[in-house]
Amino acid sequence: MTDSLLVDRTDAVVTLTLNRPDAMNSFTVDLKEALRDTLAELEGDRSCRAIVLTGAGGAFCGGQDLREHASLLRSGATDLNTVQVHYNPIAQRLANMPKPVIAAVGGMAAGAGASLALLADFRIGGPRTSFLMAFANVGLAGDSGISWSLPRIVGHAKAVELLLLAKPVKAEEASRIGMLTQLLDDDEKVLPAAQELAARLAAGPTVAYGAIKRELSIATAGTLSDALAAEAQAQAICGATADHSAAVDAFVNKQRPEFQGR
Repeated sequence: MTDSLLVDRTDAVVTLTLNRPDAMNSFTVDLKEALRDTLAELEGDRSCRAIVLTGAGGAFCGGQDLREHASLLRSGATDLNTVQVHYNPIAQRLANMPKPVIAAVGGMAAGAGASLALLADFRIGGPRTSFLMAFANVGLAGDSGISWSLPRIVGHAKAVELLLLAKPVKAEEASRIGMLTQLLDDDEKVLPAAQELAARLAAGPTVAYGAIKRELSIATAGTLSDALAAEAQAQAICGATADHSAAVDAFVNKQRPEFQGR
C-alpha cells in the first residue's frame, strides 16, 4: 500500500486519507491508483459499512498534480487517458458505493478534488473549506463526474457559472447552495464530525441505504416508470433482509432495532 493513501479502520467505518499534504493532496498516478483500487475492495467488503474520505494537512484535495501532469505532457502523453483509467472508475465507485460515503472537506477542494467530494452522500466542512472548479483555468473541461453532480446540487445556471468563471466558492456560500451538507464553526471538528456521522450510519440498515442510493440515481435520470420499477426491486431485496425483520420485531415490541447490514 502506498503512503499517499492512508486507510484507517474503526469498527465498521473506514477512513481514507489523501496523504500528500505538501502538495494539497493532489492526485499523482500513484494516489489515483491507490484510491481506485481501495474503493473497489471496499465496495465488496461487508465489514466496511461506511466510508469517510478526507485529506491530510490543511486541504482536502487540490485535484490533478500539475507538476506530474506537465512531465507527462512533455513526454507526449497528451490523450489524458487518466480520465478513463483513473478518474472515471473512482467517480463511479464513489457515486455507486452501496454504503454511505462522507467527505470531510477540510480546506480547499479543487478540480477533481471538488468533483469527487461532490459525489459523496454527505459533505462536512468548516470555516476554511472552499471549492474551486479549476478546470477552465488550465484549459480543460470538467471531469470526475462534475458535469453530473454539480448541476444536480446547485442547478444548471449556477453550475455553468462555477465551471466557466472558475472562482472559489467559500464555506458559507457552499453551505447555502448545497455543496456542503453541514458547515461547522471549527475546522478541527470537521473530521471527527464526519467520522461520528459515519459511525451512526454504519450502525444502521446499510442494505437499505445502498438501495435508496440506487433508487435516487435511477429516478434522477429516468421516468416515473423507471423509478417505480427500481423501488419494487429494492423493496424485494430489502424486505428479505434480516435487518427488516429485526426492525419490524423491534417496533412491535417497542424496542430499538439492532441492524447488522444484512
